[in-house]
Amino acid sequence: MTRIVERGCFITFEGGEGTGKSTQIRLLADRLEQYGIEVFVTREPGGTPSGEAIRSLLVTGATDRWLPVTEALMHTAARAEHVKRFIEPALERGIWVLSDRFIDSSRAYQGIGQGLGVPLIDDLTRLAIGDFLPDLTFVLDLPVAAALPRAQTRPGNEDRYERMGHAFHERLRQAFLDIALGEPDRCRIIDAAPSIELVAERLWDETRQALLS
Repeated sequence: MTRIVERGCFITFEGGEGTGKSTQIRLLADRLEQYGIEVFVTREPGGTPSGEAIRSLLVTGATDRWLPVTEALMHTAARAEHVKRFIEPALERGIWVLSDRFIDSSRAYQGIGQGLGVPLIDDLTRLAIGDFLPDLTFVLDLPVAAALPRAQTRPGNEDRYERMGHAFHERLRQAFLDIALGEPDRCRIIDAAPSIELVAERLWDETRQALLS
């Protein structure tokens, strides 16, 4: 008899630069593994060899290195590879996937922040991955004045977006909040200002209520 494998869940973490997404993803992954769930952690842009190659082009260099539409197309190309070659196969095997950024970052960064409009981003997304959506999305929210200095102290040269200016990042913050408020069944806004431990507990509580109860 063929064993039926229960499909995994897909959780995405969104928010501006410096809101603590990477830290909280690792903590939630650890908690899920303690619960007996197999977990893959990934990121966008990236997650596949081709996606990581595209990432290196997008997150480094001058802030005006790419036209906004070029950026949107590059993110979409990386996402198509990511979903079809990595995320969907993992979910089908019963693995939970946690991603640092996904479609809502394209909506916020290219759609709102760079002015292409969310409808265009949604059209590109449907072309690349159809109607595929996360089961749960956490939007980590922190005032730009607190978050951006955190991001600017990170090591390495992946700082192209961090250098796009305070006004750009204010637009991003509002865009993420608007997206979350518009899709309350999927999205949860998480105040990222408290301690790492308190934020992690809130994320775990929300995950249990939404996907494990």
